[in-house]
Amino acid sequence: MTVKPDWLRVKAPQWERVGNVKEILRDLALNTVCEEASCPNIGECFNAGTATFLIMGPACTRACPYCDIDFEKKPKPLDPTEPERLAQAVQRLRLNHVVITSVNRDDLPDGGAIQFARCIQAIRATSPKTTIEVLIPDLCGNWNALEIILQAQPEVLNHNTETVPRFYRRVRPQGNYDRTMELLKRSHESAPWLYTKSGLMVGLGETDAEIRQVMQDLRAVDCDILTLGQYLQPSQKHLKVEGFIPPTQFDAWKQFGESLGFLQVVSSPLTRSSYHAEQVRELMQRYPRHQF
Repeated sequence: MTVKPDWLRVKAPQWERVGNVKEILRDLALNTVCEEASCPNIGECFNAGTATFLIMGPACTRACPYCDIDFEKKPKPLDPTEPERLAQAVQRLRLNHVVITSVNRDDLPDGGAIQFARCIQAIRATSPKTTIEVLIPDLCGNWNALEIILQAQPEVLNHNTETVPRFYRRVRPQGNYDRTMELLKRSHESAPWLYTKSGLMVGLGETDAEIRQVMQDLRAVDCDILTLGQYLQPSQKHLKVEGFIPPTQFDAWKQFGESLGFLQVVSSPLTRSSYHAEQVRELMQRYPRHQF
């Protein structure tokens, strides 16, 4: 078993605060990707009173070999009360910024787009000052479904690239690199006031040149925000880590990304898609695009 280096050690959380967040989530019967995907930052984020909500159930219709979300269970029908329960959680947690994501729901004609829109609308009604970020699947390339989400006007639309094109068949067998770039491109063109975002995990055997090319591809479709983090193997049945990337390399990618024109690059071994996502509020003040 590969031993994790010192820079991947996580600080022990204050479990009293973590327990409070979990209590609210259980009370409202909500899921978080923090728990379902075994995120290493769960303690830090819960301790800060933030969470990435996982809507439409914890069962995914895809089986990506890097992901710890369950794909063996059958997805359940959508719950019409979920948007209101989510809005209640945002209120009770007093969130300034909320991230909403979902499993892949390829069983639904719209991939879950209407449920995303309803969740955005419910939060807007009860917490109008809360900024909203959605981390969406590729919707199987259903661009009409994408428009449904964009018309609900989240401040940030995130869709992760995850890995370099050479590894898509192995890492994201049901995904498509060109489709990912097309989704981000269409999002920017259809809603130019929106901040688009994507993320990459490293340590699967990709080269520095491949990572830099993906970064250039993302800027070519006007992606604004980029996250880069170390892939960690959730269990023995998942893809193996091919290498632990040192913090100095993450610093180099951050500098390169900023030179390309990304408005924000969050790059470190423990960075995940929604890590410090609330910092986008500062970015919005520096680079204002749209007033609601």
